[in-house]
This record gives sequence, structure tokens and C-alpha cells, in this order.
Amino acid sequence: MEKPLLEFTNKGIYCSAAKVYIDPWKPVNNAIITHGHADHSRAGNKRYITHHRNVPIITHRLGEINVNGKEWGETFTINGVQFSLHPAGHIIGSSQVRVAHKGEVWVFSGDYKTENDGISTTFEPLKCHTFITECTFGLPAFKWTPQVEVFSAINEWWAQNQSDGKTSILFGYSLGKAQRLLKYLDTDIGKIYTHGAIENMTEVLRPLVDFPKTSRITHETKKEALLGNIVLAPPSAHGSTWIRKMVPYETASASGWMTFRGARRRRAVDKGFVLSDHCDWQGLIKSIKATEAEKIICTHGYSDIFSRYLREQGYDARTEETQYEGELAELNAAKEEPKTIP
Repeated sequence: MEKPLLEFTNKGIYCSAAKVYIDPWKPVNNAIITHGHADHSRAGNKRYITHHRNVPIITHRLGEINVNGKEWGETFTINGVQFSLHPAGHIIGSSQVRVAHKGEVWVFSGDYKTENDGISTTFEPLKCHTFITECTFGLPAFKWTPQVEVFSAINEWWAQNQSDGKTSILFGYSLGKAQRLLKYLDTDIGKIYTHGAIENMTEVLRPLVDFPKTSRITHETKKEALLGNIVLAPPSAHGSTWIRKMVPYETASASGWMTFRGARRRRAVDKGFVLSDHCDWQGLIKSIKATEAEKIICTHGYSDIFSRYLREQGYDARTEETQYEGELAELNAAKEEPKTIP
């Protein structure tokens, strides 16, 4: 029986015809990387290929690596197999990987979202025979509010806290979510302060995006200077000694998981804003329909439920196990982000 163009192995998604892995979770010789989040770009590979906007991100996170940056839509051939990278809209530099060989086309979505966030290149639907999709928020309960309304609510929350003489502390993953929040904070309200992990990553991305001015919090930063202003921090900073020095404050989390009240209680935050860098239920369905693919492979997230729904709609859909975490990576951010100021 002929091998599929892409197969799921114990090291990652593998193209045996090209001897290349996509987002491998174990060290390999040749890796194509969709984006810079830690569950998709790992250390130890001999050679990396990724979009050129992702190059500074993964070199910041992984150190000195052998990496080749590509443009959107640029075709490169490995052992007769054609590859190209296309916008995923997830975070800056995030890609889908198109693989074509002997008349067959597969697309691996990586992580993706369809809403234009204004800082990452907008998702581009690709026609293919087989589409590998994430299902992070693959339940009908997940339905995103347009981001302009979410950011209006965030700025209103900040202004109210300022009126109450409190510091606003807003949690978001240090790569992607934090910069999306930063882009739309209203600096007419006050100053934006950042945790070291977020400031470090934002400095890497400033050459690519026009962000508002920020001030890194250091040991010399006085609590009085923070009052009425806003602090961007990774989820791992919550409950740390670093944050306790900012009393009085109000906390909030920006995440797709804030759809559920229980998630806000578990994170022990005062306010939850529903903002995700992944597709909601309708976004997933519309994206899959646009690919015109007959075969759908569902990976991380609510993959069982979502694949069952797709089968009911007539798709040849199944699930595959991976080590990708989707937005659960936010909950596990403590693995890679310091809890204290660098």
C-alpha cells in the first residue's frame, strides 16, 4: 500500500518522499516550521525552513540555528516534492504548509484564525485534497466577538481602573497575544508597562510592526508609577511575588477560554476578555469549506467532536494525535517564561 503524502509519526508530521518533517516534536534533520510558539518550533533540529518573518522569532527563542527563510507562496522543491508557505493569520509569521506531489495536494494549517488582527498576515484559504486542521475551539459554544468590540471593552476596563486608583494587569501569552493587545491599547488613557518576557519578544517584533511605546518593569520600578496605568504580563506571572508588589490592582485575562466562566474562576482573574488567535467554530467550518478538501484530518483541540461533526456533513474526516497544544500553551507558559523579572 502506497504511503500517504504526509504521515503522523512519533517524531511529527512526516513527508517520506522529501524526508522532511513539519513542526516535529522530536529532533530531526529537516524541519519546516509553521510558527514560533514552543509547541510547534522546538530545539534540536539540524535544519529549519520557515517564513522569513518567523526567523527572528525562532532564533530569539532557540538560539543559533541553521534556518532558511521563505516568502509567502515561494515554491521550493525537495526530492521532487513541492512545498510552499501561506499565511495562517495566527500570529506574526505564522504559516500553513502546502505540499504537492504527483498531482496530490495536502495542506497543514498549523494554528490559524480568519479574523484580520492588523499585525499578522491574513489567513489565505488553499484548495487541496487533504486538509490538516487544528480544532482548539472546535465546539459551537465558541463564537468570537469582533476584535474592535473586545478592545473597546479592554480600554474601558483600564479607564475605570484608573478612575478607581488601581493598576490594570492584563495577561496574555508573550508571543502573539501580548503584541495583539499592545497594538490596540489606548495610550491616551495612560502608560503601558511590560513584564520582561513580553518586552523581550516585543523588541524582536518592533522592526516588523508599529507598536505603542512600552516601559519594561524592573526592580527599580516604583508601585506608585504603575497606579492608573496598565501592565502586560504572561499568564505565568499570576500569583507570583512580582505581581503582589503592584497592589492595588485589577487583573484580566485575554483568551478564547474566557468564553467559559469556570475558566476565569480557575485562573482567579477579576475580568475575562474573549480574544483568541485561533478560529472559532464557524471560522473552522468556513475555512474547511473554502479548501474544497474531501479528506480532513483533525489534530489538537476538540478533535473527536469536530471530526464527528464533519463526518455528519459528508466529509472523510478522522483524528490524529500530536503534541501541539493550541491555546492550552498559554496555561503551560510557565515552562518557558520566567516568573520574575529578568
